[in-house]
Amino acid sequence: MKAIKLKVYQQTANYRIPISYEFRESYPLPPFSTVIGMIHYLCDFDSYHPMKVSVQGSHISTTNDLYTRYEFNNGTKFDTRRHQLNAEGMGISYGVANIQLLIDVNLVLHIIPENQDEIEIIYNALKFPREFPNLGRREDLAVFESVEIVELGINTLEKNGQIGNVIISKETSVGKNWAAYVPIKNTFCDDKQQASPKTGTRYKINKVYTLNNQGRGKIVREWEKHEVLYTNFTFLKNRRYLMDSQGDIVFPV
Repeated sequence: MKAIKLKVYQQTANYRIPISYEFRESYPLPPFSTVIGMIHYLCDFDSYHPMKVSVQGSHISTTNDLYTRYEFNNGTKFDTRRHQLNAEGMGISYGVANIQLLIDVNLVLHIIPENQDEIEIIYNALKFPREFPNLGRREDLAVFESVEIVELGINTLEKNGQIGNVIISKETSVGKNWAAYVPIKNTFCDDKQQASPKTGTRYKINKVYTLNNQGRGKIVREWEKHEVLYTNFTFLKNRRYLMDSQGDIVFPV
């Protein structure tokens, strides 16, 4: 099986946690839905193309910044005493709020399309993007440091294997700041005793959605969520893992 391996650098980024409002918090790595959305946008896909993605990376620190927040209720009419903007009769208010930014983000993303014939399409769209790409907010520009096609397979981890460009040895983790979204339901290791990491921050991450018509013109998104650990996982020498042809372990979801 083939995958596109994408190395990304971002000076700052916010991958918004959906339930954060007053203070717009960020996931430590981009959600699967964010990565898939970027791929579909750059490829000009107008419908969902099934794919798996693996997300791992690091950031140096976090900081807080200000942004302009817009608020409105559907059907609320414009009132000069309450609203600053008039959008065709609908009232919109805006003001200043706080946002969390990740600093110096480095990512390694693996994109595995279900239809392997799409490998070249996705590769070319990422290698020669039609506009400067972003990941997270529109202003979170993403520098694609390398775009490569790699082979995936179950291999035994060697003593001097590389994961996230960090040399590992007998029993060690990938590095102080390097972490990944590791699926709770293992899909990256054929040794069940070593399949699930024990420590980390547990998230339910959005991947794709379907539109559900609830009647009376109300349509809502129903998300397919995947339970993962954001963790700096320990990989054991001589265990068999799903790896790319460059020696990096892959965590497909």
